[in-house]
Amino acid sequence: MTTDDQDLAALRAEIDSVERSAAVDLGFRAIVLSIAVFVLIVGYVLPWMGSAAGWQVLLAAGDATGKVGAVPRLFAATALAFGILASALALALRRWTLTWIAALGGWFAAVDGLLAIWTRQSSAGLNSPGPGPGLIISEIAMVTLAALWLKTAWSRSPEPR
Repeated sequence: MTTDDQDLAALRAEIDSVERSAAVDLGFRAIVLSIAVFVLIVGYVLPWMGSAAGWQVLLAAGDATGKVGAVPRLFAATALAFGILASALALALRRWTLTWIAALGGWFAAVDGLLAIWTRQSSAGLNSPGPGPGLIISEIAMVTLAALWLKTAWSRSPEPR
């Protein structure tokens, strides 16, 4: 073997090492994450407030009374952005940056969801409906996604060079 061949082999080994350290290995967790994303999508179809489904809350279509709160709408937007889109990108591309975005954004959305449920229970009163099953299911799915993404993102340990 010539020195050029040895240099090329060393370069290939280094490139393979960098590629392995840059990719996220999810293993079985990928299936659980995919199921949680699916449950979140199902939550958008179910009623969140009265007869208004999650996608209607997101689009501010509202329920029969026409009242959509800002906090449930914010949860619908952040759950879509971080729970569905960021999770799908992180699952498909398996990059650490996307894993951290899905984790931290997921926790932001989970807190929004908790506030959305709380505001529907406390300020809804007799004039508007409380939280529907879709909102509860979406919040559970969002907390699950956030916890799994945070565990995945936190598990990265830099390899010694």
